[in-house]
Amino acid sequence: MASGILALLDDVAAIAKLATASLDDIGAAAMRAGSKSAGVVIDDAAVTPAYVTGLEPVRELPIIWRIAKGSLFNKVVILLPLALLLSAFLPFLITPILMLGGAYLCYEGAEKVVEKLSRKDGEADSELDHLPYEDPKELEDKKVAGAVRTDLILSAEIMAIALGEISDSNIFTQAVVLLVVGVVITICVYGAVAIIVKMDDVGLHLAKSDRGFISSVGDFLVRAMPILLATLSVVGTAAMLWVGGQIILHGMEVFGLGWLPHLIHGFADTVGGWLPVAGAAATWIVNAALAGVFGLVLGYIIVLIHHRIVGPKEAH
Repeated sequence: MASGILALLDDVAAIAKLATASLDDIGAAAMRAGSKSAGVVIDDAAVTPAYVTGLEPVRELPIIWRIAKGSLFNKVVILLPLALLLSAFLPFLITPILMLGGAYLCYEGAEKVVEKLSRKDGEADSELDHLPYEDPKELEDKKVAGAVRTDLILSAEIMAIALGEISDSNIFTQAVVLLVVGVVITICVYGAVAIIVKMDDVGLHLAKSDRGFISSVGDFLVRAMPILLATLSVVGTAAMLWVGGQIILHGMEVFGLGWLPHLIHGFADTVGGWLPVAGAAATWIVNAALAGVFGLVLGYIIVLIHHRIVGPKEAH
């Protein structure tokens, strides 16, 4: 009897260790997958505040909540099952799909650069600011629908990048990691967006305070918001070009076209070798910078082709 109980306890301990190891693997995979999709996440956080521009402040948080629910539906209900089916039955398509997604990121990043350089002073950043709808409910529904459609594309990129990082894992680990990545990223993105869009309201409230320090903090928040949004936009664009370029370069290696990736890695390693103290950091920076330049060049080529086929007016 005692030996049976001890054997049972050993089995329970072994199962607990296995479960702990699985959780560690899932956590590590989720971290890898989440970090790889950082460029898309930053751009998502930078783009979303535009969808509440021009609406009543009291409706900003409800609209963000509606967009967040749509984003979660995109990731968990639509994209997660599709990703698992792809991994189970058509795994050879993961790299080509990732490369297509990477090309799209490069296109989006280059398009933003072209728009920024060609925009005239005083021109609106978004057509959403001038939608011909007078009914607030209709305008709100239109903006939410547009945001959820845009999120579907960005979410597809996030889930594809995450799947690419865990393609060699079992289907249970893939499902849990994709679920964790989808939920955590949605919370982080739209939580950050909620804070950003209400920053000016909080700042205005604090600026009315009779206390000098609190009033100064309020003024700072009001003035900081445009700078923060502009910084997020720049960082998001750079991250999209970097991530998109990296995905394409990695895909080239997979398909035996590694001369350019090897050239970039070799140059980065050489630069890192010149700096013994910060060699690893320098290598990473050079790799990321060159991947971003490659992404910008590739994206610009796609932009030119798109504008030639569709036309610049329709393209925007």
